[in-house]
Amino acid sequence: MISRYDSLMARVTSTFIAPAIQVYAFYVIAHGHYSPGGGFQGGVMLAASTVLLRFVLGSEEGYRRFPPRRAALFGALGVLCFALIGTVPLLRGGAFLDYGMLPIVGAGEALRRYIGILLVEVSIGFAVWGSLVVIFDALTAPGNGADEGGRS
Repeated sequence: MISRYDSLMARVTSTFIAPAIQVYAFYVIAHGHYSPGGGFQGGVMLAASTVLLRFVLGSEEGYRRFPPRRAALFGALGVLCFALIGTVPLLRGGAFLDYGMLPIVGAGEALRRYIGILLVEVSIGFAVWGSLVVIFDALTAPGNGADEGGRS
C-alpha cells in the first residue's frame, strides 16, 4: 500500500499533468499505424500516468480513480482483441494478422488494412496499459515489502 505524498505542489501538478499525458498517449496509439509510436509506447504512457497518480495520491485514491480490477480487465480485453484480430484472417484463408482478409463490409483492401492496424494498435495499447498497472499493483501490494513506506 502506497501512502499519499504530502506535497501540495506534487498533488496539484500531477492531477493536471496525468490527463495531458493520457491524451497524448491516446494520440500516439491512434496515430501509431502511420507515424512513430503506437500501441506499446502509448500503453506505457497510459500506465505511467496511472502509476504517477498512485504514487502521489496514494493507493486508496489511486485505486478509486482507476481500480485494479479495471486494469486487469483492460489488459485482458486488449490481449483478447489482438488475438481475435489476428485469428479472423486465419479462418478466412489468410495469414495471422493479414488485415486485408478482415471481414469489413463495404471496405476495400486498403481500408481493411488501415482499420485492422488501427484496431491492433488500440488493442496493444490497452493490453500494455492494463498489464503494467497490474504488475505495479502486485509489486506494491501489502506483504511484498512495500508496506513500510516503500522500503523493503
